[in-house]
Amino acid sequence: SQTITGNFAKVIYGLNANHLTDQVIQRSKRMILDTLGVGLLGTSTEVCHKVTQYSKIYSSDLSSTIWGHLDFRLPPLYAAFVNGVAVHSMDFDDTWHPATHPSGAVLPAVIVLSEAFPQKKKISGLDLLLAFNVGIEVQGRLLHFSREARNIPKRY
Repeated sequence: SQTITGNFAKVIYGLNANHLTDQVIQRSKRMILDTLGVGLLGTSTEVCHKVTQYSKIYSSDLSSTIWGHLDFRLPPLYAAFVNGVAVHSMDFDDTWHPATHPSGAVLPAVIVLSEAFPQKKKISGLDLLLAFNVGIEVQGRLLHFSREARNIPKRY
């Protein structure tokens, strides 16, 4: 018999670019553009400045872009963290029910991972859209399974 976790993993692993309908692609592009916009605006916030300064102590041979900064790069983990903080720093990023901010958690990670690929194996825009949507799908399914997430509106 199949476990919930096994079934979940099978569905996620089986997703490919053919599953992206025109409507999903258009909505994803809008979500990405919105997230980049609020993320760039968020780079000017105090909290973003603090995490950027703190993260400068980390270095790596592998580095990724920090949005709004041409002067330095960070290891992918810290770049995703700083860019994610920038996205959410003013709480303008997208949301859905149960309450969560899907793009702010997913897009920074997807972008730094795309930068980590060797130059010879760069991913396509369609690959990036697929990865973004898989991340959103994983987040949505985990929220669906979470008893705590269902109660978020009642707790506030």
